[in-house]
Amino acid sequence: MKLTKKSHACVRLEKDGRTLVIDPGGFSEEDAAVGADVVLVTHEHPDHFDEYRLRAGLEGNPAAELWTLRSVADRLSAAFPGRVHTVGHGDVFSAAGFDVQVHGELHAVIHPDIPRITNVGYLVDGSVFHPGDALTVPEHPVETLLLPVMAPWSKISEVIDYVREVKPRRAIDIHDALLTDLARPIYDRQIGGLGGTDHGRMTPGDSTGL
Repeated sequence: MKLTKKSHACVRLEKDGRTLVIDPGGFSEEDAAVGADVVLVTHEHPDHFDEYRLRAGLEGNPAAELWTLRSVADRLSAAFPGRVHTVGHGDVFSAAGFDVQVHGELHAVIHPDIPRITNVGYLVDGSVFHPGDALTVPEHPVETLLLPVMAPWSKISEVIDYVREVKPRRAIDIHDALLTDLARPIYDRQIGGLGGTDHGRMTPGDSTGL
């Protein structure tokens, strides 16, 4: 399986000529979902869900399907009948040759005064886990953790403890559009030194084999 990092929280996974895209949001490239056979969306916040980008992907491939939570599905199901599927914690499904398990129920706390919304994470092929905007620990071993490294709802100690708890073979940064180049060496050093696993980051457009 090949992983390609897109901007912010979006990634592309490719296997056997099929493509799965997770979270093509407003901070991602305009064509982030184009060419996808499967699109997964973790929650409704605009940096993870952008209707224009999703429509471009679904319209560009009439066989492409979307798997997401209800708040996103309700906005697109009428336009793409039979191609938009609602999922929640504990669901398991296969799409375009990818096996997906759904883990998690709530977005991380931003502030006690802000109501929490639904957020789901996706474990793809029992190997790659994208948690969305939460520090969900799946009930299965994780080979590659897509690590939300910097967000208004997190601090670096929580990120480090999350890596320690999941215990992946490797952690690759996502959710990094707001992280400046000046701060990146600090995050690299502290997560890499304290997380207890191989930690790396990728420039948008870069790919790696998993």
